[in-house]
Formats: sequence, structure tokens, C-alpha cells
Amino acid sequence: MSAAAGLEAATVKHPDAMAPLIRITDELRELTRSAGRDDLGGRLSMVRARVNDPRVRLVVVGDAKSGMSSLVNALVGAKVSATDIPIGVPVIIEHGPEPTATLVRSVGGGRIERQPVDPLDPAPALNAKGVIRAEFTQPSPLLAEGVVLMDAPGATREDNTTWSMIAAADAVLYVGDAAAELTPEQIGHLQRIQQICPTVVCVLNKIDVHAHWAHTQQRNRDLLDAAGLGFAVAPVSAEMHRQAGLVGNYQRDIESGLPQLVDHLRDFIVNRADEVAIEAAAGDIRLVCDHLATSLRTEAETLRDPRRRSEITAQLAAARDEADQLRQRTANWQITLADGSTELMADIEHDLRHRLRSLVRDAEAEIAQTDPARRWSDFGTDLDARICEAVEENFVMAHYRSVELSEQVAAKFPADHRAPPLPDVRLENPGDVLEHVAPLEPLESAKTSVTQQFLSALRGSYGGILMVGLATSLLGMSLVNWYSAGAGVLLGINALWDDRRARKQRRQAEAKVAVARLMDDVVFQVGKESRNRLRATQRSLRDHFTEIATDVLRSADEALRVAEEAGEKYGDRGRDRLDRIDADMATLRAVRERADGLIPAA
Repeated sequence: MSAAAGLEAATVKHPDAMAPLIRITDELRELTRSAGRDDLGGRLSMVRARVNDPRVRLVVVGDAKSGMSSLVNALVGAKVSATDIPIGVPVIIEHGPEPTATLVRSVGGGRIERQPVDPLDPAPALNAKGVIRAEFTQPSPLLAEGVVLMDAPGATREDNTTWSMIAAADAVLYVGDAAAELTPEQIGHLQRIQQICPTVVCVLNKIDVHAHWAHTQQRNRDLLDAAGLGFAVAPVSAEMHRQAGLVGNYQRDIESGLPQLVDHLRDFIVNRADEVAIEAAAGDIRLVCDHLATSLRTEAETLRDPRRRSEITAQLAAARDEADQLRQRTANWQITLADGSTELMADIEHDLRHRLRSLVRDAEAEIAQTDPARRWSDFGTDLDARICEAVEENFVMAHYRSVELSEQVAAKFPADHRAPPLPDVRLENPGDVLEHVAPLEPLESAKTSVTQQFLSALRGSYGGILMVGLATSLLGMSLVNWYSAGAGVLLGINALWDDRRARKQRRQAEAKVAVARLMDDVVFQVGKESRNRLRATQRSLRDHFTEIATDVLRSADEALRVAEEAGEKYGDRGRDRLDRIDADMATLRAVRERADGLIPAA
């Protein structure tokens, strides 16, 4: 949110009261840093930010459909939290002179952008893709008193965003439905919340819908007392408050319980902001001190054990040996992948050509046995089916060979790094790949007309009549006689059969050429698709195993670094480390005592 908006709200935490906590937190952060406990340091950073904020951070949490958003809208006096969308986002509302609404969205690459939206109707924008949170300003009386209201998303109880908001809050409003009493799971959830933020108010919402809400309120108090949770249980109806505001019915508003809840927040949270902040921060400081003390005691016990030095030395040697082995095993995985991919592509292309050559030989044998002109269309259909089957089997082989290559590369890494799931190289529909292949060419020589056949027979009969007629003319017979006519008929029939045989041979030769051209086109189109798919598989394997290799080497280097640090820590300088631990333990005790001393006596 903007700094200007925040400055307009009242300052409810006094800097003089918070200063000792800030000094204690900074001192404890230095101890966690020297102990290598970055997790505890991160928690202390959040505590420091919370203490350093002069306002009161109030977060609203609860199960989905319990009315959290409607309660937030009622407390603020404006519709800032969406109540009618399935997926919520964190909403933060501060005081401001005018209503404003800003969406914080992720735009990729770790970058975010801020997008102003209509504060009167923000619900559609809240459900947009990539929204991280929504930030509002409202001229609300409650916010003007120094309250920052945060509405957690109605997600599962293990949602990290919700727990982060609880850790950053000074107080928690836990919203439940008046339909039924708290379940054991909800009680456990509240116990976890108290460990992070000790100031909690339970809100029993929707009392206008459930007439037995008073019984539910009493049961919840009993259950909370039995669990050691002395939380107040405030019955309210956000919907009744909204309706009362529309008609100006003050009595109806009092019945909604919301004015009483606001008064409770003022009396026990806003007016006691220093005490609430100190209590929450002191609880965090005690928890961090306990965790850090446990780590330091464990380390001191290890240092005092004489057997530990030899164990650390052995671990250091083992870490160095393992790191060297990992580097050797992962150094040649790229060679294995490159060589395997080249060999795979060559084998798959050879397999495709072999299958198609077998089809060509079978087709030529069939063509040689028959006249292709008689069933050329059926022959082409059958050949297309056999080509589809051969191509499909070739791609199946490519898929399983790709899986084998993936397993071969994975064998270069530790056993816990398996091969990735590969994209399926197999074809769902071979016709899609063969769609751009030209169909089998028609036989031009198959087109023989009756006129051509008549002329062939006429040319043969003319030669017979002429030769025999000349021979018989020496005997005094005419050129055309019974003998020359018979010879013409015989030679005409022979010429006709010779022409048909020659045409059949031409058709067979033309059919073989057509089949060869078809197969060349199939090899061109299918080979391109096969190479594209295999290259995509190679890229997938390369990216996957590059990431694994980086992680493996990083893990090996980190394990070696930790082992070397342990060797330095537990080696000859172990006595110095023990002295440092004793000093840190004394400082921890002093820090905890100072933090406990800041808590006002009950």
C-alpha cells in the first residue's frame, strides 16, 4: 500500500514501547545468523516488521463459506472482499481519504505489476489470472483508529499464504459458522494459531440464520476452555448489519452484534496495542530462543564427544569421494545423449527405408505377375494401407527406442533420479503424416483405344498380304488371293498379340516407376516428421537432465561444503567453538529474560 495512505491512520503502537523489542530482535537475529539458522532469522525479520509497524494488523481467517469476506466488508463498511467467487486472494485494507483498489499481479520472471481497479466493483478483477493480492484504502472509522485489516483466502488450513498472514498479524479474528459447534480439527487449528499469534477472537457468524446460535456459542466457550484457549466468542451477523445499514435501523444493527464486536476490538486490541504487540513478539522470541538453544546444546554435546572428530573426518572423506564420483558419472551424460540420439535417428531412418523397400519388392513382384491396369485402383488402396502399417510400426519402434535412450542417460545419475516421462512418439493417426504424400500415379499406358488396336492388326496383315501375294504372283496368281489373305489374317492377329504384350510390359515398367516415386515421397515426408519428433524428444531429455545434473552437482558441492565446515568446526578449533556456544547460550538466556520482563504483569 502507499505510504501516504498508511500515515493518515492513527499511530497506536508507541515507538518508545517498541524500541526494546526491536533491539532484542536484532540481537537475536545476529545469534541465529552465526548459528546458521536462517529459518529462525526469517521469522525474526517478520516479527521486527510487525513490531516496527505503528498500526495494528488484524487478520481474518476461517474455513471456506464461513462468512469471512462478508465480515470484512461489514467491519470496513464497503464491499472490498469478494463473496461470490470460488477462489479468493489475500485482501489488505488500510485507511485512506478516498476509496482506492489496487491489484498486485505476477507477470512472470519474478516480476509484479500494480493495476488500479474500480474500488466500487472489484470482484471481477479479483478473480483474474495471476492476482497475488488486492490492496484497498477506505475512509473507515475503524481503520482510521490505526487498524490494518487483512482477509486471508478461504483455502485449506495448510495454505502457506494464510499462515504467513497470521505470522505477520498482531491479532486474529477466527470466523466460524453458527450452524454447529467447533470440531476437534478446528480446535487443533486454533491451538496452532495461538502458537503463532496469541491474541485471537472467535467470531460466531450468521446468527440470523441459525436460531440456536446461543447454544452453539456456549458450547464453543466450553470447548475452548477445555482446550486451554481462553478466547472470546463474539456472535455476529454480517448480513443483518448490512441490511440494517441500508434502512438505517439502529436497533437491528445492535442485534447483529457487529457494533459490540467493534467495541471489543477497540477495547482489547486497539487500546492495548502495545501490550498485544509485546505479548506476540515475546512469544516469538521465546520460541526462537528455545529452538536456537536446542541446536546449540546439541552441537556442544557433539563437540564434547571424542568419537565425533573421527566420524566427522570420515564423513568429510566420504563427501569428497561421493562428489568426485558424481562429477565423473554426470560428466559424460551429454555424450551419451548426443551419440544415442544420432544412432537412434539413423536406426529409425534405416528401419523405415527397410520396411518400405520390402513393400516395393512385394509390389514389384505382384506387378510382374499381373497386368496392373486391371486393378490399379485397388492395388493403390492396398499399398496405402500397407504403407500406413509400416509407418506406424516404425514410429512405435522410435518410441520404445527413445525410452531406452532415456534410461541409458538416467543411468549416469544417482538411482533416485529417474528418467522423465517422454512425449509419445507413436502415431495416433498415420494418415495425418501421410496427408501431404501424393497419391499413386495413374498408368498413362493403360489407355488403349480400339482404333490403335485396329491399326496394329492392320499393319501386321498388310505385311502378310504383301509378302505372300508377291510370292504367289510368280505362280501367275493375283496379288490378293486366298493364300495372301490367310497370311494377312495370321500376321495381323500375331501383330495384335505382340502389341498387347508390349503394352503390358510398358504398363508394368510404368507401375514400378510409380511405386518407386510414391515410396520416395513417403520417405521424404515421414522421415521429416520422424526427425522432428525425435529432436523434440532429444530436447526434452536434454533440458530434463541438464536440470538434474545442475541439482546433483549443486547438492554434491553443498554436501562437501557442509562436511568441510563441520571438519573445521569439530577439528582442532573445537575448543573455540565450545567457548562461543557457551557465550551464545548465556546471551540467549539474557535475551529471553529481557523479553519476559517486557510483558506487563497480569
